[in-house]
Amino acid sequence: MNPWHERFQAEEYVFGTEPNVFIAEMHKKLDLSGHALAFAEGEGRNAVYLAREGMHVTVWDYAESGLNKANKLADVSGVKIHTELVDLNEARWTKEQWDEVVCVFGHFPKELRTKTLAGVKEAVKPGGYFLTEVYSTYQIPYGSGGPKDEAFLYTPADLLEPFADWRIVHFFMGEVVREEGQGHQGLSHVIQFAGQKP
Repeated sequence: MNPWHERFQAEEYVFGTEPNVFIAEMHKKLDLSGHALAFAEGEGRNAVYLAREGMHVTVWDYAESGLNKANKLADVSGVKIHTELVDLNEARWTKEQWDEVVCVFGHFPKELRTKTLAGVKEAVKPGGYFLTEVYSTYQIPYGSGGPKDEAFLYTPADLLEPFADWRIVHFFMGEVVREEGQGHQGLSHVIQFAGQKP
């Protein structure tokens, strides 16, 4: 069985119900509007935040239990989101569909990561943005969340190379404190990226 489907079946929200701090701050700073995609979104905390901010939000995840909790969180928050059960290995990226794409701690094998970022690049509208915060390859000793396999973690080149022709409005690699449910707790080593498609 899908391990994320099992993990998200618990009543509590594994990563909490509040949005990732970086996504919330950057979204407000850029004053974004329109249609957003949150992929590998889990239980919906970032998607619901974007909907509260007035975005039309689609959620992709491959854990049905996570999508169910995302819909429940949206109902409690008084907003609408559109959820789709999507395996990124089979994702169909439509050209120039989204004003904003967000991914928070989406960690995949190298081949899938490359394929997914190429899909993001294709699917963002000209002038639109991709925002992401992920764990770096330095994260494992911190023990505050994320994969234990370095192959699933990011180097700066993993983001800077595919988006070299975009306008990078924010890039950071270093330590932050994250208090996100039980899943992300404490000092962490992350990479943050916000890029605008030309």
